[in-house]
Amino acid sequence: MKKKGFFQRSLDRVEFIGNKLPHPVTLFALLALLVLVLSAIISQFNIAVEHPGIEGEIVSVSNLLTNEGIAHIFTSMTENFIGFAPLGVVLVTMLGIGLAETTGLISAVLRGFVLSVPKRLITAGLVFAGVMSSVASDAGYIVLPALGAAIFAGLGRHPLAGLAAAFAGVSGGFSANFFLSATDPMLGEMTIDAAKIIDPTYAEGMNVAMNYYFIAASVILLTIVGAWVTERIVEPRLGNYTGIYKEKLEGLKPVEKKGLGWAIGGFLVVVIGVLLLVLPNNAPLWPEGTGFLESPFMSSLVPIIALMFFVPGLIFGIVTKGIKNDKDVAEQLSKTMGTMGLFIVLAFTAGQFVAFFSQSNMGLVLGVYGAEFLQSISLTGIPLIILFVLIAGFINLFIGSASAKWAMMAPVFVPIMMQLGYSPELTQMAYRIADSSTNIITPLMTYFALIIAFAQKYDKKMGIGTLISVMFPYSIFFLITWTIMLIVWMFFGIDLGPGSPILYQ
Repeated sequence: MKKKGFFQRSLDRVEFIGNKLPHPVTLFALLALLVLVLSAIISQFNIAVEHPGIEGEIVSVSNLLTNEGIAHIFTSMTENFIGFAPLGVVLVTMLGIGLAETTGLISAVLRGFVLSVPKRLITAGLVFAGVMSSVASDAGYIVLPALGAAIFAGLGRHPLAGLAAAFAGVSGGFSANFFLSATDPMLGEMTIDAAKIIDPTYAEGMNVAMNYYFIAASVILLTIVGAWVTERIVEPRLGNYTGIYKEKLEGLKPVEKKGLGWAIGGFLVVVIGVLLLVLPNNAPLWPEGTGFLESPFMSSLVPIIALMFFVPGLIFGIVTKGIKNDKDVAEQLSKTMGTMGLFIVLAFTAGQFVAFFSQSNMGLVLGVYGAEFLQSISLTGIPLIILFVLIAGFINLFIGSASAKWAMMAPVFVPIMMQLGYSPELTQMAYRIADSSTNIITPLMTYFALIIAFAQKYDKKMGIGTLISVMFPYSIFFLITWTIMLIVWMFFGIDLGPGSPILYQ
């Protein structure tokens, strides 16, 4: 038996440890219990700090296991669940995106784009389509890798290179897009809640589009890097494809083309409608005398995103006969909400953890002491950001869910970084870079098994180690180049999004 190398053994260890971790739902329940116990223990030591946002106010760790604390745990449990920041925004957003997905609009858009790209640009087109597919949540995982492999096979190129390029774009570029997606409000609301620990006033001025400028610019970077890695590293390493499996490329059917035309028209109608609600003097979504960042428009991004998907998806479904009446719409919306069942359960346990952590004041105290420690060892600036990216990327190897990780990390790291003078928006963007870049090499990522199944159509011996070895160059180059881009952004002090600075004053 051939002895495994160090790299393969390391990957095996990651898979083993990851499989031993509890389910995220269980993990948050255990973390919530741990916070309760720690609050009782730490409060006995009378540890106190001055509130960084309120001069002269002393804050100490509160014991949540007193009689009053236990009563509050039970009486606030429902409120903790309903008040979990991402719950409402994710469900509302998915009402629109889900309909566009179930009617086939998302699949048609992706197939139509990729199949219309010139052959010499097909690699970049695949990566670009993958990056942009994040606006449709997880649809890209299901459509693009299989489509990329089929296209490359049809062109006489190695199909696994096409699969890898698409997978790199979909998963590695999940936090880059020209449009806001469900990820932005989901992570953004957690970041805003974490910022309130230090400065509620600052948090009130934040918005879910806090990373928009950076993620839009990232699309270009990741498309170029992903295409270069595919053609210069991955495809030459795979060599010539010697298999016999051929995939028949299916273009858009006439009814799908017709549906796309009408859907585009519906999208434009929604855009025009939104503009009419924003641009005229004293418009409902931008009243006279209100700054743009404080306008109702910025607070309405979630329902607007949902509408921009719902209307085109509804029109596409009607034209293609996927929707015949209002019952079909209700059934497809119910189907979408059905897929969100796990997230809703996760929101219950995560909501308890986040609420307990905030009520105990442990996040604030930890933020002050953590910042003082980092300052004492002179770890600030670029080295600090790089270390945080590496920590987040390492954690991602064991916990696949982006929302689950950020729900745990935000209450800890956002206050620490704010104490050191870095904005919550910057901390979130650094996290998103790490999370996306290492998505493609963790066996615990939700769709990893699906990608292996796609790949085995072309290579029966394809397994976890082989797929990771194919995707590893993407992960490394994405992580390095994306982090460098963030450092350059910091150097020039460019806002990460509307009203979202690099530094926290």
